[in-house]
Amino acid sequence: MATQEGFAPYNATVELIDHNIVQGRADKIAVIDTTGSHSYQQLSDGINQFANALSDMGIEREQRIVLCLNDTIDFPVCFLGAIKAGVIPVPINTRLSEKDYDYILEDCRATGLIVSEDLLPLFEGHLASHAALKSVVVSGTSSHQSLADLLTGQPGSFAAADTQKDDMCFWLYTSGTTGMPKGTVHLHGNLMATARLYAQDTLGIREDDVMFSAAKLFFAYGLGNGLTFPFSVGATVILLEGPPSPEAVCEILAQQKPTIFYGVPTLFGMLLASDILPKQGEHNLRVCTSAGEALPADLLSRWQQHVGVDILDGIGSTEMLHIFLSNRSDDLRPGSTGKPVPGYDIRLTGDDGLPVPQGEMGALEISGPSSALMYWNQRSKSLDTFQGPWTRAGDKYRQDEEGYFIYCGRTDDMMKVGGIYVSPFEVEAALIEHDSVLEVAVVGKADADELIKPKAIIVPSAKAENPDILAEELKSFVKSKLAAYKYPRWIEFVDELPKTATGKIQRFKLRD
Repeated sequence: MATQEGFAPYNATVELIDHNIVQGRADKIAVIDTTGSHSYQQLSDGINQFANALSDMGIEREQRIVLCLNDTIDFPVCFLGAIKAGVIPVPINTRLSEKDYDYILEDCRATGLIVSEDLLPLFEGHLASHAALKSVVVSGTSSHQSLADLLTGQPGSFAAADTQKDDMCFWLYTSGTTGMPKGTVHLHGNLMATARLYAQDTLGIREDDVMFSAAKLFFAYGLGNGLTFPFSVGATVILLEGPPSPEAVCEILAQQKPTIFYGVPTLFGMLLASDILPKQGEHNLRVCTSAGEALPADLLSRWQQHVGVDILDGIGSTEMLHIFLSNRSDDLRPGSTGKPVPGYDIRLTGDDGLPVPQGEMGALEISGPSSALMYWNQRSKSLDTFQGPWTRAGDKYRQDEEGYFIYCGRTDDMMKVGGIYVSPFEVEAALIEHDSVLEVAVVGKADADELIKPKAIIVPSAKAENPDILAEELKSFVKSKLAAYKYPRWIEFVDELPKTATGKIQRFKLRD
């Protein structure tokens, strides 16, 4: 076959997995899940078996297969096996509706579906309607072919597809905080870019680390934490198949002793509110990270006091694959998202598209080697987000005089009060410092004169005996912390806030 001039073979699975075998880690534990421990050799064999099985199934290079899988060894086997074969894996949220799954299968024109047994009922009603779909494989048992049977008898070796760094590698669907998810197209070179720049150079991961991520593998943050990062250095990862409840997370922290824990602000708050979170001396953690939403300084302080380790707050996105702006262990500024990860450039722009002066709020834009190529079948939205070397994040930030970036909220969450921009996050950060507040979201609401003012929706830490008195107390509390015009004019108490499966508050539902 003729080769393209300047062709440089590169396959993401080869770099992530095969080097561990070559470097003598074949017998080292790569993955611990509900079925036990799995060595790097067992992981490599499973990946190669799945790559061979795809060929037998008639699924060809660059065709898409949807992975709707819980966090077990089957996820990396199928995800990396597909990549090795040049097939495009599309991991999707395991907590969506039947309507969402129908939409995604049709949107990406999937030729194969690999699904966990407990999630299959949400697909069976519409499988026959997808013309491109050739095969359905179940992790578990059902009337469809089982993944275990599919892999049985397949060779444990496979010659990787002759891909390049800029070839399409995998898709991730956005978490849908503003509507229907968009298929975000990533390249082969993107995975290791995040491992080198953030995980190795910024976070300082090591071969002897044991990593545990509460964020699931289908989420860009979790994919790095629980797959790319540990495999890039030959470390061990613990996978939690079920939901990351405080009970499940605390058991892993206390019993399985991970050294790095990746979480989100909501979960850190829930863990601190529980009475089972391990204290200093009862765990083996050396560092924690947070993403998804900005981490309030008060939450960080309480975690440091109880657990005795830092949480490094950062921001990433599906479009950039992982964290590009972060605090570091040797440079931690509470209440900030830190400074750019080396290898990424950050700028803040105004409504005119030009950079804003330092200290002023602007829209966050990023340039770096892990940016996605586009949104599938979404030309207009692709042009809005991917602007030459710059990717628009949809977040508002300001940079202080020392170069730290301070989160101000999502672009579509900002509100003008009396002609002045108010960041919902700033009001939320003030409220969360009150002992009576467990979770909070602030949105804009029109008053009787159709003028926008802040409204706070709060999950209280305990049932209030007199909600009206507590509401007035909280309003006064915010006034003591912030400029008076920023206080919430209305306060509503609820049992829970609407969130995506990745823990992000869906403020558009609260506005509606």
